[in-house]
Amino acid sequence: MRARLEAAAILIALAVPLAPPLAAQMSPPVPPAELPARCTAPEYRQFDFWIGDWRVVQTAKPAEMAGSSLIESVYNGCGIRENWRPFSMMTGGSLNVYDKRDGRWHQTWIDSSGARVEFVGGLIDGKMVLTGLWRDYAGPGKDMLVRMTYSKLTSGEVRQLGEKSGDGGTSWQRGFDFTYQPEFTYRAHAKREH
Repeated sequence: MRARLEAAAILIALAVPLAPPLAAQMSPPVPPAELPARCTAPEYRQFDFWIGDWRVVQTAKPAEMAGSSLIESVYNGCGIRENWRPFSMMTGGSLNVYDKRDGRWHQTWIDSSGARVEFVGGLIDGKMVLTGLWRDYAGPGKDMLVRMTYSKLTSGEVRQLGEKSGDGGTSWQRGFDFTYQPEFTYRAHAKREH
């Protein structure tokens, strides 16, 4: 019996190197079919005016560049991703999506300080208005409501006005005010100036 087991082991050992590798036995990958368009309702396009590669300036001081931001359409047009790259503050970004179940836009913001804010809102008079509770916005234990209003300007720029409220939304004060200038327009203008 032992001789038979040894002979079988030798045959198996000889056969294994002769077997084609597993990858050669598999069918070649088939490219995925085009995904069906799921986010085609007009509401999914309401925030598309923010998509672009932007040079971001303080609205009150347009010569002062605050940073840059790349805003992209993602996930088959169902979402918008923000990549905020400031010069003097923390970096961060957001994912934005229209939810057809509740008829509102949702933005999840995270940044390099560890903050996470859930904003919700929608289009009001042609402006995207999103509001959320920002924990520790004014310091440890000092939460504030933050309302952001995004407006498409006739120049092709986008204004983002951030307002804050410490009284639950009864009164609002300006927190930040940015203007997004198309990066390609800025580069072309800078080349003409030099």
